[in-house]
Amino acid sequence: MSTIRALEFYSGIGGLHHALSNGHPDAQVLRAYDWDPTSCQVYSANFPGSIASRKDISALTAVELADHNANLWLMSPACQPYTVLNPQAKGASDPRAQSFLHIVQNVLPELARNDQHPTYILVENVAGFERSTTRQESLRVLRAAGYNTLELLLTPLQYGVPNSRLRYYLLARKHPLEFPVEDKVWRHIPGQPTDTDVEVTPLKHYLDSEVDERSRVPDKILNKWGRLFDIVLPSSARTCCFTRGYTHMVERTGSILQETEELDTTTVFNEFMQAQSEGKADAIEILYPLHLPLLHPFRAPAHLRVRRPLLCLASISLYKDQVPSNRK
Repeated sequence: MSTIRALEFYSGIGGLHHALSNGHPDAQVLRAYDWDPTSCQVYSANFPGSIASRKDISALTAVELADHNANLWLMSPACQPYTVLNPQAKGASDPRAQSFLHIVQNVLPELARNDQHPTYILVENVAGFERSTTRQESLRVLRAAGYNTLELLLTPLQYGVPNSRLRYYLLARKHPLEFPVEDKVWRHIPGQPTDTDVEVTPLKHYLDSEVDERSRVPDKILNKWGRLFDIVLPSSARTCCFTRGYTHMVERTGSILQETEELDTTTVFNEFMQAQSEGKADAIEILYPLHLPLLHPFRAPAHLRVRRPLLCLASISLYKDQVPSNRK
């Protein structure tokens, strides 16, 4: 296999770059495109150099991309148009979907006509994308350009990581390279174990030894919304999917940690709610022994660390003072 030369679209803080480097240490990421300035700032700290490019992806041209002579595209477009958590999700009609459609409908076909299209493409998105017209259009264009495809819905639990973030993956490679499996959306990588066959590493192996006090859930939030949180223990083997609403929304945005394992969460909350209903002003103090921080102070286990630690979930160690909490 020739040296991988990759372009990264919607690069964020560099998760796909990190994954590529783990699997292929000799791979080169030539350019990483993202419009968000904070993402580009953190990306540049994780991967020093002039790789990160703050650019509107809908303005990219076939000529510009052809100059890089990349044989791999890594693409993680906006998920908001497709997420099942958004009942108003608009799919392909959402303005945030237009830059990806521009690449698929305009740029890729032009490159294919000149035999300048990449050998491999990876598209990553939220579960729900597999039911979208954007997915149908992507498959149509890819197959017309001579690609064979494989679609997957995968969760970190299948790889021993305690998080249930279900994601859609579309893999494409140019003919004559093939995927010798049934054409369907797979729930595991063909030939590999399902999540029921894998031992999940407990959450405690990912936690910092000391909790940043700024990550404690404020009393006013616990008072009003505490019963709605998804609460996990250090020994837990799962956490809920984290979304950008984490830290300023409660339901379905991610789990919070209960540090005190020996206390029963339901019993303590029932006692708290009873005290609330009786109008006791100090009812909130009943929850204090649970020790409930947000899951911000995450670290990667030693075998996953890199020279400049990539940022795990919501924790931004490199810019912890420069980046606002709601951008972490």
